[in-house]
Amino acid sequence: MSQLRALISAAIDEDLGHGDLTTDATIDGSATGRGEVLAKQDLVVCGHEAAAAVFEEVCRRVGGQVDYQPLIADAESVSASTVIGTVSGSLRSIVIGERVALNLLMKLSGIATHTRRYVDAAGDSGLGVVDTRKTTPGLRALEKYAVRCGGGRNHRHALFDGVMVKDNHITAVGSLTEAVARARGAAHHLVRVEVEVRTLQELDEALATSADVILLDNMDDTMLAAAVAKARAARSVLLEASGNITPERIAAIRDLGLDYASAGGLIHQAVWADLSLKLRQVDR
Repeated sequence: MSQLRALISAAIDEDLGHGDLTTDATIDGSATGRGEVLAKQDLVVCGHEAAAAVFEEVCRRVGGQVDYQPLIADAESVSASTVIGTVSGSLRSIVIGERVALNLLMKLSGIATHTRRYVDAAGDSGLGVVDTRKTTPGLRALEKYAVRCGGGRNHRHALFDGVMVKDNHITAVGSLTEAVARARGAAHHLVRVEVEVRTLQELDEALATSADVILLDNMDDTMLAAAVAKARAARSVLLEASGNITPERIAAIRDLGLDYASAGGLIHQAVWADLSLKLRQVDR
């Protein structure tokens, strides 16, 4: 929560600066009213906590009180023209906080909506759809929360909470086997070690190590199928596919026997959802 407040404080600094020239000139400080947050497209809702925190911070700075009330819970799907929340209280604070609150709601609902398409494509196959560290700097916790609202799962949050041996680690060390051995030796017993492979030959090498998870990176569907068959015949290991993962690709590979498919596009290719805030009642 402290991270969220710091983010919102910075966002309001950026937008409000020394004051809202237009709102201060046109809206009386004592005026109150009520507004509605409206979905202008079909979407998955996400971001109520962030939106409420925006109005709380605006009121702390400029005065007044604003009550933000969600009407549709995060992670719920709605159709266009649905009112997902209401705001009531100080008109100045509502209007000043409107853009930052909507920006967060639109961005996060966009990620949740986009993720839901991947999850729907996986259906009941058991294939888990997971995100990556391809996130907006400073917004990772919110963006990964939006993925969960869309029905996806989170990969490691950051460098400090999971071991993932990638191509550059292997190049730096000199071999996949040595890189995994070093990683396993440094990690405590509760941490899984994942290693990235790009060919069936690298897969053979990875299967001979102590890696708990193998990332099958940028393989086409034929190679993926062969890799899964080879790994399942060798030993028990979690298998993750990555690279060019789209909803259409998910539908094509969901029955191969993979455990996870990871896609940075869940976040960085998501388009903001369309939402607006409209005043419905003004008490002058």
